[in-house]
Amino acid sequence: MKAIIFNGSLERRALSTSGLISDYFSERLKMLGIQTDIFTLADSGIPLFDVTLTKTPLAVERMVQMFTDADLHIWLAPLYHGSIPGVMKNCLDWLEVTANRYEPYLTDKMVGLVCWADGLQAMQGINTMDAIAKSLRAWPLPFSVPVVRSSLFTADHPTEISALYSGKFDQLISIATSKKIESLKSSGLRKSAD
Repeated sequence: MKAIIFNGSLERRALSTSGLISDYFSERLKMLGIQTDIFTLADSGIPLFDVTLTKTPLAVERMVQMFTDADLHIWLAPLYHGSIPGVMKNCLDWLEVTANRYEPYLTDKMVGLVCWADGLQAMQGINTMDAIAKSLRAWPLPFSVPVVRSSLFTADHPTEISALYSGKFDQLISIATSKKIESLKSSGLRKSAD
């Protein structure tokens, strides 16, 4: 199994929220022996989506390769004004370049969803990502993690994920790597939704 962590934030600070969450998931997945890459949107060079281009930009080709090679995706996003960052959606829109493939977009990929907000509204970002994942023919996991930002880190160590959220992140990883999910995928039961 290959995994990709899609860091959909533009945070560039050392020890940013998105970077710390990305690192947490990466370390846990690697401990399970899963080959894991982190795709950091802020460093990707993905241009604005433009269907009129005759040649796909190199940064997009790299992103598409990483996204389609991975079996498991973990999408991470802050909530900005009621939704995910527009640049994250723009990045996902570039998957349109796969439209003519035998298995276009993110067909049959599993996607775990995490969104954080300063208040209690992070579920709005989860709902947005869920709709996008389904439109890209992926399978959002039946468990996602909306995060209240003020409870994400421990009081003593402001860069350490709290027990509350490390437990939820670990549960998401457990579901994502479970044999039940994989057996449903390979049995064709999930294809009946097409």
